[in-house]
Amino acid sequence: MVAVWGIHNDALSNELLDGGFVSIGWDAIPDIRTIGSDRDLLKKALEQAYPEAKAGAIPVWAGILLRFAYEMKKGDIVIAPYRADSTLNFGVITGEYEFLHDAPVHPHRRSVRWIKTGVSRGLFPQKALYEIGSALTLFKVKKNVQVFERFLEFGAEDIAQEEPEGIEPETVDEWIETEPSAARLDQFTRDFILKTLLQDLSHEEFEHFTADLLRAMGYQARVTPYSSDGGIDVIAHRDALGLEPPVIKVQCKHTSTQQSRPDVQRLSGTLAHGELALFVCLGSYSKDAVGYERERQNLRLLTGADVVELTLTHYEKLAPRWQTRIPLRQVYVVDRANEGR
Repeated sequence: MVAVWGIHNDALSNELLDGGFVSIGWDAIPDIRTIGSDRDLLKKALEQAYPEAKAGAIPVWAGILLRFAYEMKKGDIVIAPYRADSTLNFGVITGEYEFLHDAPVHPHRRSVRWIKTGVSRGLFPQKALYEIGSALTLFKVKKNVQVFERFLEFGAEDIAQEEPEGIEPETVDEWIETEPSAARLDQFTRDFILKTLLQDLSHEEFEHFTADLLRAMGYQARVTPYSSDGGIDVIAHRDALGLEPPVIKVQCKHTSTQQSRPDVQRLSGTLAHGELALFVCLGSYSKDAVGYERERQNLRLLTGADVVELTLTHYEKLAPRWQTRIPLRQVYVVDRANEGR
């Protein structure tokens, strides 16, 4: 039976997709095959390699390393959240455990064939996102397997939004997988904002939200007439009358679909001398689109993760109607460090 795994990796980013692999840390631990699948021996190796580690962390780390080396199988599905742009990458394990002696970081690796990358988190039910927000570096997805399998088989249009029934955690590892923490609740909040913007707002409403977000940031902004804007959805500027340069032309894409270089180039083609362009979407951008942004000093791309970050930063200055649609309040939560390395 094919298993579905979640894996977190903050040490590497594009290398995972470009190189076709997933990896975990604990660089001071040698090739796990030289230690074997004996949990007690692996715990002793971890204690020697990381004498500063808390006692409770050692058995958790041992479990992660054993799962990575021995439990994961070729053909298993792996879900790798990418924190930088708040997207998910889906792949299939294609190789056995490897230890790369010459790898500068994360020498423990498994080869992967990536099948869907840059997928917006806003497409999935909240409980499914919460499960893959586990504090563990590597964990088996149990409660929401069908949600992710349906996405891989049928695509975004057939994802069930109803929340599956939960199960009570029975082991220490399962508790850590479900334990509330600052990082997990922060991601939960970001997912809620993204899902609200993506699923609850119309395209026209998203244009008005973008304009209000720019106003909260200190800009003057006005929405162009809907459906007759020639691709320009919002006009922004710094001065109150909008007479002083530079003028910022904003295009809003109310979609989680990855935007391409031609999509972005069309916006740049509308610019007159001295004007600036801002492309706003709720998904991500292709490598070519990001490369084009680097070539142009008058262009800025905002991903869904960027929009969420700006919403959190300027929330207090947002118009009340958006605070009602996205109700948030500040609280203190447990700030437990991630159990991975």
